[in-house]
Amino acid sequence: MTRFSIAVLAFAFATPAWAQDAALLDAGKRVFLKCRSCHSVEKDAGNMTGPNLWGVFGRKAGTEPDFQYSEAVKKSGIVWDEAKIDEWLSSPKSFLPGNKMAFIGLPKEEDRKAVLAYLKKKSAEE
Repeated sequence: MTRFSIAVLAFAFATPAWAQDAALLDAGKRVFLKCRSCHSVEKDAGNMTGPNLWGVFGRKAGTEPDFQYSEAVKKSGIVWDEAKIDEWLSSPKSFLPGNKMAFIGLPKEEDRKAVLAYLKKKSAEE
């Protein structure tokens, strides 16, 4: 087999990055359905049972306007980044005792990774 043949085969069987990204976003959208009953993720959609998550990255916890947060969240001092959101999604009650989120969490790392990708994409949309 020539180097050219190997290169063609490698190209043919490699999954392009955009396809991987699209698959991750599709998975995130599906997993986010578990969150959708309480959270919106569209700009200016308002709060629901939980706060709107559009633009959550870089936001200080407990500061989304017009949402009644628990004292635990308001006093946490957390600034939401990928690592903190991942920890929260893993087990909200364990991560921050005293919060009022009833959701048990997403124990699978791949589900949390997908939701994080989806939230990032949605937060970038205007």
